[in-house]
Parts: sequence; C-alpha cells; structure tokens
Amino acid sequence: MELGVHGLNAKAAVSPAVTARLARLAEELGYRSWWVGEHVVVPSPRTPATPIDPRDPMLDPLVHLAYVAALTSQIELGTAVIILPQRNPVVLAKQAASLDVLSGGRLLLGVGAGYLEPEMTAVGVPMADRGARTDEYLDAMTELWSSPAPAYKGRFVGFADVDAHPRPERPGGPRIVVGGRSRAAYRRAVTRGHGFFGTGSVEDLAGDIAGLRRTAAEVERPARLGRLEITAMPLGPVGSATATRYAELGVDRLVVYPLPFEDPDDIARFLEHHADLAR
Repeated sequence: MELGVHGLNAKAAVSPAVTARLARLAEELGYRSWWVGEHVVVPSPRTPATPIDPRDPMLDPLVHLAYVAALTSQIELGTAVIILPQRNPVVLAKQAASLDVLSGGRLLLGVGAGYLEPEMTAVGVPMADRGARTDEYLDAMTELWSSPAPAYKGRFVGFADVDAHPRPERPGGPRIVVGGRSRAAYRRAVTRGHGFFGTGSVEDLAGDIAGLRRTAAEVERPARLGRLEITAMPLGPVGSATATRYAELGVDRLVVYPLPFEDPDDIARFLEHHADLAR
C-alpha cells in the first residue's frame, strides 16, 4: 500500500516557500503521491455544506501542481478532485496534457461531479446535469488524448477537424481517478476510471468497495483501463492499526490529510509522524 498526502494547496500551506519545504519533505520521507483539492469559489457566508471558510486561501490545483512538479522529481501529482463539470473539457485536456508532459508523466487526474450549488451557479453550470457533463467531458478528453483524428459530438461538447499536441506523456492520457459516493460515481469509476478515490472511515470505504463490486457486475469495464485501483483518504490522523485495516480491504494507496493546516511546522510534524504507515 502506497502512501500519499492531500490538501496542501490551502490555508497555511499556500506560500511558495512553505510549498517547497513540504513538497520536498514529503518526497524525502517516501510519500508516493501529493493530492490537492479544488473550489473556485465557496458560499459566503459559510453554509453547513461548505468545506472551508470563504476567506481561507485555496490555490488552483493545476497551477499549484505545476509548481510542485518543478520542485520534485518522483512523487505523483493528483487532483482530488477537480470539479469536472465546471471546467471546459477541451481546455482542461490541454492543461492536463501539458502538466503530464512537464512532470514526466506524473499526473493523476482525479475528478468529481461537484456538490456545491452556489459554486456551480457562479461558473454558469446547471446543478441538475453535472453528472452527465462529467461523463461526457471524460469521454471528450480521452478522445483528444488518444485518437489520431480527434472528434466528438455530445450534448455538452463537440469538436471535429482539430488536434492538440503534445499528447500526454502516458499513452491514452493521465490516469483518471473518480471520486464520489453514489451509484453514479461508482458507475463512472468502473466504466471510465483507472482508479477510485474514497474518503472517510474504514467502514465508509468498505461500503464504497461493495458498491463498486455491485456495479462491476452490472456494467462492462473497458479492457484499456486495467484493474481499478483504490485510493482511501481518512479524515484525520491515522494509526498503524487503522492503516492495516485499509490494507486488508485491498487499498492500493492511503492518503493522509493533515487537518487543520493552520501551522506549517505542525504539517511537517504530521508528515514525519505518518511516514512509516506504508513502509
């Protein structure tokens, strides 16, 4: 089971110096992946569903990961998650390919359908069709990354007689990791994802795995995707016994989350304390 870290594009970790310190430390400690989240805007004043205070800083995930790519050489760079229906898929395909090339094929493109209606409204995306957009955008981006003559015609995006280079470093594009806890998310992971990103307790993830297995028995998984990798992110500190329980579930990647990101020294100590979990 590999070890990753999440969330260090927010709050006390956003400055260039702190990012450089923590990214280099994570790589030196043996962390295999560095994950960051996304919110373009959040409701103000804060609502119960809002994950952060509206005044808390959060860097754009792709801009942040490009900076981290230049500071590191081996650690994989993940988005957990980009809110896909809020993005233009043609532009995002170019951005993701560029980051994958510049990082030497280290991008893990985690995507989700989103859940904050005020954020969706602010960027002009109807909440009701976010799932359909997510599926279609994934298909359109894959076409741009992998087809010798890209063309796509859908309800929300269409193109023909165009091309985009450079192609991603990884053949077929970056590895797609799907987040979410719903039947639609499980179906998306099985039919379009190289991996699944689950959050919460061991019991939460066990429910996710059961849902993925039920879905896999109902729909066909494209052979090009290979085995579905499972990434788990507990919401808080993790001990060795809990890490073992995740490993016993078949988790491929355990991602720790150093909340509440208030002090860079505390984050560094958190990384050092958890570094032995996957060794």
